Amino acid sequence: MRTRRWLAAVLVAVGVTTGAAVPVSAEQRTLTVLSFNIHHAEGTDGALDLDRIARVIERSGADVAGLQEVDRHYSDRSEWADQARALAKRLGFHVVFGANIDNPPPGPGRPRVQYGTAILSRHPIVDSSNTHLHRSPDQEQRGLLHAEVNIRGERVHVYDTHLAASSRSDRVAQGRQIAGLIGDTRRAVLVGDLNAEPGVPELAPLDRTLTDVWPVVGEGDGPTLPSKAPEKRIDYVYAGDDVTPVSARVLAGEPEASDHLPVVAELDLG
Repeated sequence: MRTRRWLAAVLVAVGVTTGAAVPVSAEQRTLTVLSFNIHHAEGTDGALDLDRIARVIERSGADVAGLQEVDRHYSDRSEWADQARALAKRLGFHVVFGANIDNPPPGPGRPRVQYGTAILSRHPIVDSSNTHLHRSPDQEQRGLLHAEVNIRGERVHVYDTHLAASSRSDRVAQGRQIAGLIGDTRRAVLVGDLNAEPGVPELAPLDRTLTDVWPVVGEGDGPTLPSKAPEKRIDYVYAGDDVTPVSARVLAGEPEASDHLPVVAELDLG
């Protein structure tokens, strides 16, 4: 794993009209990113509550939220809702969805049955794609959702993923595939439920390509699972070489909202 210790930089921009050095505000250069496995909005109390998920995202102050385990017209368990679009409407965010399970409609005139990941952004999303990742025959399909976000005229590439839960060999292949897909993309941010704890071989390709922000700016071990008594850190925010981690924290304010706790990071775009 890369071990990079960052100092919060004080950046200045050269004034075009006056020639004077003008400080760049924190608001102009920082991005707050959230990763949250929402468990199709079913909490540990058994309640289906999409408003509660929206409240967690809103209170986090996130500019961009990468969500995993999102239903889209999936079944009765989530009342056949398009959860990504419903959350975006509640929050006033832009949204893209990546369908990793994509089954035919249950009847004429009904929408397709889908399940996967979503990226919500308060800034415009100008392009997006979803790439299916390596899958063994007995494993659930996983994907890498990519959103190109326009932040005050600058493009930031946000990636969201959810690695295999029960196959280490699949996670190894998926981690390698994701590292290759992101490559040296400028202003890249990866969030996701990786179903693996820090330092394991399946995360090595990501650790060589990107920086896990938690060891750099997080405090403590940062466990996210299970939400009521967290023991494992399997939810991550990674940053590219030209993105500087400023802070990271696990949000424990509503542990009953999902079986995972969300992790939020503030990043300096430089």
